[in-house]
This record gives sequence, structure tokens and C-alpha cells, in this order.
Amino acid sequence: MEPMTESVYKLEIFLPEESFDPVCRALWSADAGHIGRYDRCLSWSRVHSCWRPLEGTDPYLGRPGQLYRAEEIKIEVCCPAARLDETLAAVKAAHPYEEPVINVLPLYKTGL
Repeated sequence: MEPMTESVYKLEIFLPEESFDPVCRALWSADAGHIGRYDRCLSWSRVHSCWRPLEGTDPYLGRPGQLYRAEEIKIEVCCPAARLDETLAAVKAAHPYEEPVINVLPLYKTGL
């Protein structure tokens, strides 16, 4: 029988480049990216995104009713289930978007 391991999620967070450092600090304040005897482990990449703010929004980038395209940063980081709510709250507090895109994906048999 395999040993039980704590449930772990991978977060994918999309943000403007200028918000990279504040969001990283928020993640690390909740100990996201802690893997074994290493901490602050994360990856990031540039992605091309598009969105159209609807009427009544106050977008960080773009204008209501117009399609907007921009290069963003996507951060990928692991987070234990026990700290998921705390981590999401910290990221949302540091994130500039009105509706931040944060994908939460369960990981299976990672050994973490």
C-alpha cells in the first residue's frame, strides 16, 4: 500500500508583468511553493491573452465593450490543500485585476 500524502493543488495565475513581485510575495507569505526542503518554488512564462470587459466593469487593462489583447505572465506553483484558501486570499489581495484568473488544479500522486 502506498503511503498517504497530503493533497496538493497547482495554481495557475495570470497577471500583468508589473504585478509579478507582489503576487510572488503573497504566495510566499502563505508558503505556496514549498516542496520538501525547498521553498519559494514556482515557474512562470509569458502568455498571450485576450478578453473583453463587459459594460459595468472597471478593467485594469482594456475598455468595456472592446476586445483587448496583451502579453501576461502565468505563474505556476504548488499549494497544499490545507493552505489553499489562505493562499487564494493572499493572491487576490495582491492581484490588480477586478476578476483575476486563478486556475486551481488537483495534483495526483506527486509525491509531495
